[in-house]
Amino acid sequence: MKTTVAGVKSKGAVRITSESVKDLERLIERDPMVRMYVTEMLAQVLEIPNAPPTPMNVEELLIALDHITRMAPYYDTHSVAFPMSALFSYMMMTDGGEAIFRNTAFNEAIRQILKEWCRYLNTPESRHTINHGPHGWLSPFAYQDLKLYEFITKPSDPHCGWTSYNDFFHRKIKPEARPIAGPDDPSVIVSANDGHVLALARGVKRTDQFWLKGEPYSLVDMLNRSTHVDRFVDGYVFQSFLSGANYHRWHAPVDGTVAEAYVVDGLQFSDAESAGPDPGADLAEGYYSSVNTRGLVFIKADNAAIGMVCVIPIGITEISSVEITVKAGDKVKKGHQLGYFSYGGSTLALVFEHGAIDHFTAPNPPKGTFDPGDGPPIQVNAQIAVANV
Repeated sequence: MKTTVAGVKSKGAVRITSESVKDLERLIERDPMVRMYVTEMLAQVLEIPNAPPTPMNVEELLIALDHITRMAPYYDTHSVAFPMSALFSYMMMTDGGEAIFRNTAFNEAIRQILKEWCRYLNTPESRHTINHGPHGWLSPFAYQDLKLYEFITKPSDPHCGWTSYNDFFHRKIKPEARPIAGPDDPSVIVSANDGHVLALARGVKRTDQFWLKGEPYSLVDMLNRSTHVDRFVDGYVFQSFLSGANYHRWHAPVDGTVAEAYVVDGLQFSDAESAGPDPGADLAEGYYSSVNTRGLVFIKADNAAIGMVCVIPIGITEISSVEITVKAGDKVKKGHQLGYFSYGGSTLALVFEHGAIDHFTAPNPPKGTFDPGDGPPIQVNAQIAVANV
């Protein structure tokens, strides 16, 4: 990114082409508080030991964002490349960053930039990185690393049938790769997604201090003050982490009827101070469940012993837009698709009523602080719990 910025500046007068980045530029110019925190953030990040090269000033930040809005990531053999996270990760850790990423106007400006980038990643032009070259997403190493043989592809097509980068990112999986556990057993509850187990909480409170170390779940905040909050008090939260390499569609964990389904616009790149230095933005998953952009899909289970379940897909990094594909009144069976994430890292929480679960069958997460990718792996449609009968 530093090379890109330097290349743009070497050509003379800088011309920002992205309309959303231009809007951010105007916001910084007219809002003294936004300008103060952004300027402090850019100065403070330079003082962090071993931080990667980062924009030196507002102009360089705008150039970097302008470039990102019209780029598609290439495959990285070491990790799934997240250019927006690479730009912001150390900025988020500064005092200025912690303040500005919670500023309403700045957060909305970043949301519009992410939406513009998402629109680009939905275009056929964005699939140029879906190729068989060494840094393409169809390279032999990527094919095995991402287990693309589990997904629905069209081998005769140069891009394997995917119409855009996002179409590749939230690719559809072959049904036989994720069989549904206990399809006719209403006591079997299945995972809503692929990923790694992060947390399993019991006796969850209606309201709690989610920003503290340990990040206790706060139902009233997670559920956006829904009228359904009280039925989940003293219940359970099962949370998992999805890396950029995971399958990014999510499915119904139980048979039932969708009572409500909507997206809550929240923060994009905020981080919890209690998590400490967190350049990967992956140590504050409980905090994200209360403040980040997230979906709320309430399902009234056919099994009365389960009651209601809430599926909460949560965006963490990059675009991570939450697209819900069901609506209130829809009947769903276990394994029925509920929605998907666009490009980025994400997490998903399942919330159950008190007394709904007899026991969980998914493995427990490690104790203490750990990298989310080190949690026990789970697969969508596999059993994670048994309901009370």
